[in-house]
Amino acid sequence: MKGNQKQLQKARRKKRIRAKISGSAERPRLAVFKSNRFVYVQIINDDKGVTLAACSSAKAKGASAKERVKETGKEIARLALAKKIEKVVFDRGGYMYTGMIKTVAEGAREGGLVF
Repeated sequence: MKGNQKQLQKARRKKRIRAKISGSAERPRLAVFKSNRFVYVQIINDDKGVTLAACSSAKAKGASAKERVKETGKEIARLALAKKIEKVVFDRGGYMYTGMIKTVAEGAREGGLVF
């Protein structure tokens, strides 16, 4: 029962965040998903329902998991800037803004994204 309760709480947090955050053509949404092994990042235009850019930490280079996640943040920023996207809205996906989620955000900011 406890596991199910945690899933419900995360779903509520995610729904609450998504009610306030929406990506548009001029300011798309930078969505983060965290699995047990990897972190996946997408830039999404919610007006059209289109993914503009995506990458994951599965193919990133780095000695530790945190270094790979930071490289993923820099890679998504590079892909976004190549498509002339400079400003985004950060969607943490119901996760707390610590650890890997914070590291992705720092990497994206270092890469040149503004949020």
